[in-house]
Amino acid sequence: MSVLLSARGLRIAFGGLKAADGIDLDVMEGEFLAIIGPNGAGKTTFINMTTGYLRPQAGSITYDGRPILGMKPRRIVRAGIARSFQLPQLFTEHTVLENAALAIAAREGLWSPLAPLLRRRFRAEAEELLDRFGLLPLAGRRADALNEGARKLADIAMAVALRPRLLLMDEPTSGVASAEKMAVVETLARVLRQSRVTAVFVEHDMDVVARFADRVAVWGQGKIMALGPPEQILNDPAVLRDVIGIAPREGSHAAA
Repeated sequence: MSVLLSARGLRIAFGGLKAADGIDLDVMEGEFLAIIGPNGAGKTTFINMTTGYLRPQAGSITYDGRPILGMKPRRIVRAGIARSFQLPQLFTEHTVLENAALAIAAREGLWSPLAPLLRRRFRAEAEELLDRFGLLPLAGRRADALNEGARKLADIAMAVALRPRLLLMDEPTSGVASAEKMAVVETLARVLRQSRVTAVFVEHDMDVVARFADRVAVWGQGKIMALGPPEQILNDPAVLRDVIGIAPREGSHAAA
């Protein structure tokens, strides 16, 4: 696999808190990379720096061999990097179909009333996108009437509508009911792999990480404390105890 995203020497501090303290990380094309660690470790800060919402005080970021540091978020999206947020960013008074159409229109650089967007070309693509995520039966429902699992899927479907090569997801299972969680992530993984989208995701559920990540990066105090395959990282007693803050449980993975 080739390197799709490369971060070197990233540093940023907020007052006395070092949110990134010399981050070096390569994201390989096609992989699912999980970022884990305690709250305040700098995980979301890394996503914000990569997507142009924060500029590091030192270091560099390259995407597909090109520097992206200093680019505005919209330009980074056009380059092929999309993101989702911990709280879904949906137009809550619009339907699921309308949200998908708006995302497709944004990709095309169009900003107009909804009616033209729901004509044949945009509507067909929006319906196809929702079908891939299992959301087509909910196409006519308002976004604020969805349960949390469906809201997460709709939010990430809007990011996929931008046709990224790299998608960064901030806690895609946050707020999702335990009974729904694995089904939600299975849908995400299936769609992203079928679309050949590389994924980086921040996650606190270690069972999700164990099942879906190709590699795991452990964040702690603005540093990468460990990096490797999930079977290695999630069975390292020092990582579990000192970084994630849980005691290892024999024979199973625990959620942070």
